[in-house]
Amino acid sequence: MSNDVSFDALLPAAMAAKAEDLGVKKAALPLANMFALAILAGAFIAIGAIFATTVGAGAIAVKAPDGAAAFSTGLPYGVIRLLMGLTFTVGLILVVVGGSELFTGNNLISMAFASGKVSLQALLRNWVVVYVGNFVGSIATAFIVFLGQQYTFGSGAIGLTALNIGEAKTGFTFIQALALGIMCNALVCMAVWLCYSARTTTDKILAIIPPISCFVAAGFEHSIANMYFIPVALFVKYSGDTKFFETIGKTPDAFPHLTWGNFFVGNLLPVTIGNIIGGAVMVGLIYWFVYLRTALKPKPAQPAQPAQPDQK
Repeated sequence: MSNDVSFDALLPAAMAAKAEDLGVKKAALPLANMFALAILAGAFIAIGAIFATTVGAGAIAVKAPDGAAAFSTGLPYGVIRLLMGLTFTVGLILVVVGGSELFTGNNLISMAFASGKVSLQALLRNWVVVYVGNFVGSIATAFIVFLGQQYTFGSGAIGLTALNIGEAKTGFTFIQALALGIMCNALVCMAVWLCYSARTTTDKILAIIPPISCFVAAGFEHSIANMYFIPVALFVKYSGDTKFFETIGKTPDAFPHLTWGNFFVGNLLPVTIGNIIGGAVMVGLIYWFVYLRTALKPKPAQPAQPAQPDQK
């Protein structure tokens, strides 16, 4: 009988080799497949954001000194954030188990790049194509949800929550958004890294939940999630039904930071840079340094063996 089958989790050295191999495969995907899978991933992350927004709906927005989103429903702030984090995990579960291409997770292709198995051109090709595809999937989902007027549900509670989230995210300073982006993708890539140890679908799901819940609960910034959170808030602000604003007792002017310019320049740009640092460098290159860099060292030359006389 063969003894090759094992249900034990892979150890970190084997996880690093798996990450390297997957990086090579991801970088070599045909362009059309890569883009289609990226659109799916953007939509999947948007679904997680929809779930989190819905669960957080009904909370009363409180102006926090640091501009962060704060809510009060009778539950402690941290408990509300935890519930939003737990529900958001469905996004990465769909990405990993369903199979798709997510920019933040693909920052781990840096491991294959550092080993010389993926060229800089192939690395950037993947990141750019996947990033654009994620944007298409996320913002398309936001637009469909807006057309469905989901923001009016709960007497406008969902729309108000979306507006508050968008306002908070577009109110960060550049350095603040950069730092929050670094911390976010360190956790996202750790979730993906832990999945490399998994033998079953259940293993993957359980590996994803804690790190993703942590980054959402802590208020860290994910570039692809923000491609849903902020546009859907912008759609509501600029094109929302007048009756909705009457119901929530606010006007669009109550959300001054929420503009397309602040979305692209004030949030998406620094958060994306931070995500790359957190994922590609703080996770990918660190694990490459520990487990894969020795493979690049030339092996010492073996001394020539003296010829053996013929045996007769």
